[in-house]
Amino acid sequence: MDDPILIWGAGAIGGILGAYWARAGVPVLMVDIVPDHVNICATEGLAIEGPVETFRQVVPCVTPDQLTGTYSRIVLAVKAQATEAALAQLQPHLRADGYVLSAQNGLNEHVIATHIGAERTIGAFVNYGADWIEPGRILFGNRGAVVVGEIDGTPRDRTRELHTLLKIFEPDAVLSDDIWAYLWGKLGYGAMLFATALTPDSMTENFADPARGPALIGLAREVMRTAVAEGVNPKPFNGFDPAAFMPNAPEAAGKQSLADLAAFNAKTAKTHTGIYRDLAIRKRKTEVDPQVGAVAQIAAGHGIDTPCCAVL
Repeated sequence: MDDPILIWGAGAIGGILGAYWARAGVPVLMVDIVPDHVNICATEGLAIEGPVETFRQVVPCVTPDQLTGTYSRIVLAVKAQATEAALAQLQPHLRADGYVLSAQNGLNEHVIATHIGAERTIGAFVNYGADWIEPGRILFGNRGAVVVGEIDGTPRDRTRELHTLLKIFEPDAVLSDDIWAYLWGKLGYGAMLFATALTPDSMTENFADPARGPALIGLAREVMRTAVAEGVNPKPFNGFDPAAFMPNAPEAAGKQSLADLAAFNAKTAKTHTGIYRDLAIRKRKTEVDPQVGAVAQIAAGHGIDTPCCAVL
């Protein structure tokens, strides 16, 4: 395709994708709402920092009001609560035969499909550690699982192309015929991460603290029970073992998964979640409603009580 990949949201997820693709010679255009960030990315270059790799890459970048033209491939990389607003802005720029890839946390694929159609919606799961530090700077703290898949489970040429593109950034990226299994797994892990953000302690300190184990395990169990009710069999990744949090799983299995998560997060330069940064540093709303809140709503539809999610 001749048109560049349009990345809507040049933060921790979209910015890293854009920098890696641009460095590899893939035509990319990023869109972001922070003018200073846009200017630095397009002129001095976006600085990717941290233990994984450090480099600076100029990436074409504009604000939404500066964007012109239409695009066949749009990667949506905004916070979950900004999905609908971003869709309203990007839809005039999406070609009739184009698609939107959700590179977000949550079940935003459902929201996107409602607006542009399921056949034009693709899902992705990302678990690498990254933080937007300030305009023009993103911390790449650690590698993590990256998965892409069609929401109907049938790989197409476009999904295979996306898989190839994602391998530029993450060599172990996976092309899946069950993207929902990963998205629901991330919701279970994510619920625990929201809980860790209520303390100033690191993710590892939270997962390693036996006193916090029951609350963390309780959250993951509620999400996994809801996933099963939805007909989903969540898949494991990076220390999170969905089977350990199923209704009949032994308590020891949940404790072992917490220990594995503590070990995985001990290796990252990103010590705290983006949720914690939203609360403690950036002083803004988190994604708790479209993630934990969405699980509670779906669970209620199945008659499942989720007291841990409700309190969180």
